[in-house]
Amino acid sequence: MIQTEKEYNAIVERMEELLQLSENIENQDAKGYIELNLLSELVADYEELNHPVQRPSLTEVIKLRMAEMGLNQKRLSQLLGVSTSRVSEYLNGKSEPTLKVAREISLKLGIDASIVLGV
Repeated sequence: MIQTEKEYNAIVERMEELLQLSENIENQDAKGYIELNLLSELVADYEELNHPVQRPSLTEVIKLRMAEMGLNQKRLSQLLGVSTSRVSEYLNGKSEPTLKVAREISLKLGIDASIVLGV
């Protein structure tokens, strides 16, 4: 088990060295392959405890989806059936969408309902 950030950094550096040889990735019998997999598990355990990935906020997800779909605030407001000022409030975190609007966000932007509802 990795105990310190210094150990973590050293192991990540070693993993990067091992990844330079394709044999360590492809050949299950290679010594480097076994070492790489063991180190990967140690790093994953350490990161889960010390560097957990945070769930994105609804605002972040909406902004990402807008960029992916090429939408601006005006077009998003039309898509959701709300005013542009209301969309602005959602994007600035000043207000939460109603259940009806949350449903539209989920359906029309393809965002998982658990993210939209914050559960």
